[in-house]
Amino acid sequence: MKLHELKAPAGSRKRRKVVGRGPGSGHGQTSGRGEKGQKARSGGGSQPWFEGGQLPLHRRVPKRGFTNVFRKEIAILNVRDLERFEAGTVVTPATLHEAGLVRTAAAPVKILGEGSLSKPLAVSAHGFSKGAAAKIRAAGGSLEVIAS
Repeated sequence: MKLHELKAPAGSRKRRKVVGRGPGSGHGQTSGRGEKGQKARSGGGSQPWFEGGQLPLHRRVPKRGFTNVFRKEIAILNVRDLERFEAGTVVTPATLHEAGLVRTAAAPVKILGEGSLSKPLAVSAHGFSKGAAAKIRAAGGSLEVIAS
């Protein structure tokens, strides 16, 4: 069988119903939409979330808390995440972004102390926990705090 010999199975390709083409077609005048009303109009019908005038779900559900619009998003990493870099690498927010560890290179990065580190790295970040700083220094690495 070749590509040009392929055919769709019988009955799988159905013609579109042609409506509004006069009384002889059987689908003239109102085009199968019945008479007046919302669903007979162009663009008529309700949205999927409309509940027929019942109080909508997003208004029935109790609201709690608030969203702080001034919140600072901080990218958090653990010491174990730095293990993937080669010994002697200078780790910056840009290199972390390239490695896929943080979403953007612009976000402030804080290193936390979970896990262990076995190679010396020069790590630049906006913040370090005491445990993370101790583990990086113990592995022979250095720290640089980036001013925000």
